[in-house]
Amino acid sequence: MKDLIRQVCCRQSNINKLNSVIPTGVEKTGFKDRDAHNFNGYWKAEMKQRQHQSSGQSKQHKLTKAVTHIMLGEINSGKLATLDELAQVYLALCQQYITLFCTDEHPDKFRAPCFSAALSERWHRVAIQQAAGIAQSWRSNRAQAYQDYQDALAEYGEQRIGPVSDSDAREPEWREWGIPTLKQTCIQANVNVVVLELSQDSTFDYWLRISTLEKGKPIKVPVKLADYHRKALEGKAINTSTTLNKRGDGWWLTLTYDEIISIQTEATAPVIGVDVGIANFLTTSDGKHYGTFHGKLRERQKRDREKRRRKAKLRACLEKKGVEKLPSTSSKSGRRLARHVRQEINRAVNVCLDEHPEAQIAYEQLSVASMKYKARAMNAYLRASNLAHIPRKIAWEASKRGMEAICVKSAYSSQECSMCHYPDRANRPDQQTFCCVVCGFSTHADHNAAMNLARRSGDRELHACQDRQEIKALLLKRHKQWRTQKGWS
Repeated sequence: MKDLIRQVCCRQSNINKLNSVIPTGVEKTGFKDRDAHNFNGYWKAEMKQRQHQSSGQSKQHKLTKAVTHIMLGEINSGKLATLDELAQVYLALCQQYITLFCTDEHPDKFRAPCFSAALSERWHRVAIQQAAGIAQSWRSNRAQAYQDYQDALAEYGEQRIGPVSDSDAREPEWREWGIPTLKQTCIQANVNVVVLELSQDSTFDYWLRISTLEKGKPIKVPVKLADYHRKALEGKAINTSTTLNKRGDGWWLTLTYDEIISIQTEATAPVIGVDVGIANFLTTSDGKHYGTFHGKLRERQKRDREKRRRKAKLRACLEKKGVEKLPSTSSKSGRRLARHVRQEINRAVNVCLDEHPEAQIAYEQLSVASMKYKARAMNAYLRASNLAHIPRKIAWEASKRGMEAICVKSAYSSQECSMCHYPDRANRPDQQTFCCVVCGFSTHADHNAAMNLARRSGDRELHACQDRQEIKALLLKRHKQWRTQKGWS
């Protein structure tokens, strides 16, 4: 109980510190109010989880799966025009509330309407809920990005004053985030305005009843499922919420259903740490490597970058000559490369989890946005590797399999020695090698980081640390204890 109180107090202290260090001109996002509002929920969830673990009962969680690419191909021109008119008014109203929730007010799905629109009260409520969800996600990501900026700033300070000084290191800069702008036509509707009705005596599977701008005059759109749609939805209870997307001249429907997954991993199961990298997508604490961005993917990325550079030069020349219609800098080869990178990542994650079915997975809390190199080519290489997709894929695949996946703090995990806990940049003489300058322990750098992540999965003392300085102080304290145990002066 005392540990729980200390963790909650440390969390509130970190929130107050984060609010106090936001620079001038950066709008505060109300961490303090939101945390106070969610304090009781956090306390109850923590106590419930501890009771669950102490009683030995199996934990369960709910996964929401989507069935996408359902084309509304049988809609006639009159209904299509009505739906297009509805979407135009809806998106304009939703954008107004997004701007409001991102600037002046905190996201509130139950806020009273304050803008006028030619929509019914139910449609107005749906627009507010969608805007609140987008704004909440934007504020959370922005807060995480600012915390990453603070960590990068602290790391930059260590590089400047450390024993191995990097004089060419560039100081991180905070760039204020822009307000989200709706560019794609997407309507996240609920049962109050869009109802999915089972078809009777018809060649269609369902009818989609959609409320329109005219009161009392809904339209019914036929929905015909493909074979793989029917197979995915067979025996499932479809959720009442639906999503309508417009791509080109057609409309597409997305349906969802919930699935309850039981965590099968035992609390005493071994912990496998997973380190994320470019040379090896995944490296586990037992010394195995999965996937790589080197080889064919690296060569394809070089060719695609050269192609983009040539097109950028062509655009600059045409722009100087006053040409209005300029060629696009995107390419089909670049999009294919991005898809293939994601496929290789997915394959690597699946193989890794298949080989460790009875283990708990500890993966790092990765922040790719704060990673920057001096050379532009290396930054393009980093973006093409799509490292941010790996932790999300690990969490999703582990949840589907009923495995326990734990996200741990990754600060100094690549610099800390897994034997003596000494953190230093000098321990990494190159990208692939780890050699401790104190105890002399030497291994692959990713393997050493994976072992540190595995040990941090149940480390409550390290989890309570709020920033990099506290984590480094704790590691140095443990290194001192290790020296005392070994009898070193």
